[in-house]
Amino acid sequence: MAETTSTAQRKPTAASRMKPVSRVGDRIFAGTSSVIAIALAIIVILMFIFLIKTAAPTLSANTDNFFTSRAWTTDQNPPAFGIQALLWTTVISSLLALLIAVPLSVGIALFITQLAPKKLASPVAFVVDLLAAVPSIVFGLWGGIVFGSSSIVNGLRTAIISVLGWIPIFAEDESWSSATGTVYLASLVLAIMILPIITAVSRDVMAQTPHDQVEAALALGSTRWEVIKLAVLPHSRSGIISGAMLGLGRALGETLAVTLILQTISPMALKQKLNLSIFVGGETFASKIAGNFSEAISDPTSLGALVASALALFVITFVVNAAARMIAAKGVKR
Repeated sequence: MAETTSTAQRKPTAASRMKPVSRVGDRIFAGTSSVIAIALAIIVILMFIFLIKTAAPTLSANTDNFFTSRAWTTDQNPPAFGIQALLWTTVISSLLALLIAVPLSVGIALFITQLAPKKLASPVAFVVDLLAAVPSIVFGLWGGIVFGSSSIVNGLRTAIISVLGWIPIFAEDESWSSATGTVYLASLVLAIMILPIITAVSRDVMAQTPHDQVEAALALGSTRWEVIKLAVLPHSRSGIISGAMLGLGRALGETLAVTLILQTISPMALKQKLNLSIFVGGETFASKIAGNFSEAISDPTSLGALVASALALFVITFVVNAAARMIAAKGVKR
């Protein structure tokens, strides 16, 4: 008996034959990821500090209200400048682009995930994704040279003015006889640019709709549209909203395309009043910075004014992206 027990003790078990699992790779990956995440957070904080530090001297010397003034006189001492006109053009062009892009994006995502046969869905998704790879400068050149002079864009402009011209945002300005160089044209091009972002996010969340919910709706005799209305859209709501917010963030910060499309308004006309119409020109934060940076780089006051406008854009974009993250997080919890 004692000999049998001793033999059993000497036999190696399956667990003892297994090599100990090495966790070195996991520790290296976790450490590297943590370092990268911390470094990115530090870079964002340093950028914010740089913007505040560079803009503070010029903001303290500014004689106009930074938020309500439309003047931009930075070549005199003391300077006088404000972001009211920049803020209006940036916000209205981005919101209009969002208003156009969201319904189109949701419709395309529904078509790809719910309606189209697989042979057709893949090519359509590929073409939409391809739009995201087009450089901004190409969109700007195409928008300014071709799209702005097209009969469709100008015909739509005439129709909007004839129907909604009594609203200040859609009022006609006699000095702008076509869509070229206007906020309206910039908004249309921005809508095309952010469409792939919103479509991609919406498509991914719609594809994650639980099949049991879809099958249950079909088993109850629901039509395809009722399945979309009762199962797909409620499940995808938070994803669609977060995709729209990401698109809004892209539209707010777009630079090259907007700079090439928009025509500026004279400082004298801008000083007299803020024209709320989208059928006139203007400048966004990004186009103002891009257009004036080369001249301002040698003048600390002018550079500080541009950096102050960049700080305002930074805060707006940060808030929009933070809102998108919060909405997406709520959707995950559900």
